[in-house]
Amino acid sequence: MPERVAVITGAAQGIGQRTAEVLARRGYAIIAVDLQSCAATLRLAGDAGQAAIQMIADVSREADAARIAQHTREKFGRVDTLVNNAGIAHIAPAEETTTEDWRRVQDVNLLGPFLLSREIGKLMLQQRHGSIVNVASIAGLLGIADRSAYNASKHGLIGLTRTLAAEWGGRGVRCNAVCPGWVKTPMDVSPQAAGLYSDADIQGRVPMARFATPEDIASAIAFLADPDQSGFINGHMLSVDGGWFADGSWESLRLRHR
Repeated sequence: MPERVAVITGAAQGIGQRTAEVLARRGYAIIAVDLQSCAATLRLAGDAGQAAIQMIADVSREADAARIAQHTREKFGRVDTLVNNAGIAHIAPAEETTTEDWRRVQDVNLLGPFLLSREIGKLMLQQRHGSIVNVASIAGLLGIADRSAYNASKHGLIGLTRTLAAEWGGRGVRCNAVCPGWVKTPMDVSPQAAGLYSDADIQGRVPMARFATPEDIASAIAFLADPDQSGFINGHMLSVDGGWFADGSWESLRLRHR
């Protein structure tokens, strides 16, 4: 049996794929969950010398969440880390956001992490150890225009993170969140192609003057997952944003200091 086991949702690409690779290099067997094939992710984990399996599943479906937990138990008999990374965006003014759009974003970004945390958490609580890492966003800490559904889902995910930390910390299960700034991932391509924001918009806002990389986020997730490195960190929101959340400067003032 592997030394550690991690379940990662949204593992086919972007942050989820890089997290699987980073955790595999650190000795974790990987259960890669996504709606699409995770074949490339499985190869990366295999190259790191770790067992990896994929599960095609919709995290917003209760039956799928239960199936993921059951298969993990049957395959490995344990789980050490759950990374709730799967998420979708919806960019539109609030007055143009439909009920259907709103519900789908909440289902994937907030209901999904709850269902996976509930089902995987049962196994962790039986073990009396485990680490849940939710991938929230700076949009869960701030208001960003034209993203009412997305922002609300990430604010809710932060609330869920704190609640699980309070409920389960005394039984050995930690729950934390990373709050990425803007990351160059496949999810970024479509809104940029539509002209909704440019590289300059993001780079001008971030004190470190660049986008985050999937590696930046994956390394933070790995830190929060590891009990040897973060064993007394519980209920924390770790901003991985190059200083976005810290900087209240207006643009000309920010750029003057570069």
